[in-house]
Amino acid sequence: MTESKVRILYVEDNRDSREMIVALLRETNQNYEVTAVETAAEALDLNGSNSFDLYILDIWLPGMDGVELCRRLRERGVTKPIMFFSAMGVQTKNQDYVLSAGADEFLVKTVDFERFTDTVDRLLDRAGTSDNSD
Repeated sequence: MTESKVRILYVEDNRDSREMIVALLRETNQNYEVTAVETAAEALDLNGSNSFDLYILDIWLPGMDGVELCRRLRERGVTKPIMFFSAMGVQTKNQDYVLSAGADEFLVKTVDFERFTDTVDRLLDRAGTSDNSD
């Protein structure tokens, strides 16, 4: 029996961060199929032709920011979890702003790094798409 892949879209403009998180996710669960892009425009293009089980966004992106991307994904009917993983957000008002755009979770880079994979698993479990096999 072939297990279906859990598809994750990660949007991050910093190449080093993007590569690190992609490697972490793939190491965490070999069933994660991670697509990583640099801009919101690329994410919207991909979303038009693909479905993802989880979206992980940065706030600061070239062109359109991650908050607007989140809003647009929700407007397009995306119901799967959207999680922010960004350096911005140490203030509660920033987190509230992001969550009001339709995000399910907000983690601050470096501060919440240890919670990252657990949060990914929790959101996928809640969405009914995690296989929890390593």
